[in-house]
Amino acid sequence: MTDPELTDLRGQAAAGDPDAVDQLIELAAERGDAEELRTWAAAGKPDAVDLLIELATEREDLGELRRLAEEGSQTAAEQLAELEGE
Repeated sequence: MTDPELTDLRGQAAAGDPDAVDQLIELAAERGDAEELRTWAAAGKPDAVDLLIELATEREDLGELRRLAEEGSQTAAEQLAELEGE
C-alpha cells in the first residue's frame, strides 16, 4: 500500500468508515505495529486487542501481555501464564 493510499484509508477511518478501520487494524498487525494496535485497542476495537495479544505472544512480550491482562483480557492472561510456565 502506498503512502497516499494509507493516508486516504486513515481519512476514511477518521470519518467513521468501519471497513477502513478494520483494514488499518489488519495492516498494523501485518507490519507488527504494536503502537497502532494499542491505539485501536484503546479505542475499543476488540480485533486490535486480539491481534495485539497475538503479536505480543509471538514476541514473548510479557510486559505487553501483563498490561493487557491487567486491563481485563482473559486471553492475554492465559497467554501470559503459558509463556511464564515455559
